[in-house]
Amino acid sequence: MTAGPEARDLLLAELGGSLFASLPRSDQRRRGEAYLRGLLAARGRKSIRNIAALSGGPAAEQSLHHFVSSSTWDWEPVRRALAAYTARIAPPQAWVVRPMVIPKAGDNSVGVERRFCPVRGQVINAQQAVGVWAASDDFAVPVNWRLFLSESWLEDPLRRRQASIPDSVRAETLGECTVEAYVGMMRDWGLPVRPVVMDAREADALSALHRLRAAGVPVLARVGGSLRLAPAEPTLPGRGGEALPAHQIMGAARDLRRPVLWRDHDGRRSVHTSLTAAVRVGLPGRRPAPGEPVRRRDMLLLGLGDAAGRWPAELWLTDLLNVPPAALVRLSRLMGRVRRDFDEVADEVGIRDFAGRSFGGWHRHTTLASAAHAVRVLTRPGAAGADEEAECLGQAS
Repeated sequence: MTAGPEARDLLLAELGGSLFASLPRSDQRRRGEAYLRGLLAARGRKSIRNIAALSGGPAAEQSLHHFVSSSTWDWEPVRRALAAYTARIAPPQAWVVRPMVIPKAGDNSVGVERRFCPVRGQVINAQQAVGVWAASDDFAVPVNWRLFLSESWLEDPLRRRQASIPDSVRAETLGECTVEAYVGMMRDWGLPVRPVVMDAREADALSALHRLRAAGVPVLARVGGSLRLAPAEPTLPGRGGEALPAHQIMGAARDLRRPVLWRDHDGRRSVHTSLTAAVRVGLPGRRPAPGEPVRRRDMLLLGLGDAAGRWPAELWLTDLLNVPPAALVRLSRLMGRVRRDFDEVADEVGIRDFAGRSFGGWHRHTTLASAAHAVRVLTRPGAAGADEEAECLGQAS
């Protein structure tokens, strides 16, 4: 993987051949390639009009609009090809599951409604989706998306018909949407099993964690301090089985804090020392679903902070019981890698720019924008392997 226009053209040609192999007609494949190149080259908002201006004007605009908004090609095989390509070229250290909020001015786009946005700290008019990212120290590429749809959309026949929402789409909680975004792609895509890193503070964390554990998925989840857990360490309060807030458990483990080294992923590669403490806990019990295996393994509650700040600054829950704290810290920092690549690349290639109202159109545009994101990050200057950093962190652990 090298930088520059020539490298980008080579990657486009190679990736395009894989992405569009499932499209049955040659004209569809040509339009897919034109749309992908437009996402990379068009200035400003990545509207269909701006993309079409690079490849033929009004006639191209009409054909590209049909190709994305109302064509019949299936986006799932394209995403599967993108995920397989990314896993081969830039093997992920983890799959990071991250929400995406898409502000909207009107109320016609599929899934749009008034919702609270934690980043802005206010209620806005927006769509909400969940993305799964193949993440490593140097790269983060979105490979799957799931659009969150509330009952107000799915139980309204007129809205469903106008947005062409398939009959198979059913209402789910945000936690269920988060889990299915990952589990759905891992069922038959043939992707490597890696830990799932996610922020479970906003979703229904317990339900999501129970479902992931039932599926045998290794998980590292950031959790809120109020999440109640059952301490399994004999030296901690609540050992008798009483569930306590996570921040209280970690506060009692203050004397277990140890320094750990980790590196930034922002190009400066500066090394930091943080304090960590880890204690074994159990999730509050629930009745397993019929046929679901009973899993009673403990989990690890990991606290992160520094000597000068409050303790703990972050709380993470994981079933990776035998992984050194330094490696867990490194995995948790992949959330930052995804956030930076989203801000610097995904938005630049128009991941949130689809202005149509249809369910299929949203998914097709987001799929192609994900491919454009992959091209951009895999050919940007300064992208290097992580062997040196892995060695450093391995020594620190």
